[in-house]
Amino acid sequence: MSKLIPQKMLSEIPDIYETQNTLDPICYVKLFTPDANWTWYIIEFSKEDRTCFGYVVGHEAELGYFSLEELESIRGALGLPIERDLHFKPTLFSKIKGG
Repeated sequence: MSKLIPQKMLSEIPDIYETQNTLDPICYVKLFTPDANWTWYIIEFSKEDRTCFGYVVGHEAELGYFSLEELESIRGALGLPIERDLHFKPTLFSKIKGG
């Protein structure tokens, strides 16, 4: 169970490595810090250990792995937790990276 993402959404995200041969994968979920300049776009999710693969925009922008559990415990500069963008729709990675 996740505090950030409903179980139904998690079950619809491809498993880790499932999209590794996809040239332009879909980003399914957008998480962000409301009081800092960090954003995480989830492309794949491991239902076993709750590891995510996706696009992280922070000090730099890069593809990588991150822990959903860790994100749920992080607080920004003003003590605010990470939030899920409720208005975000699954979007091709190329559109996110380009824009």
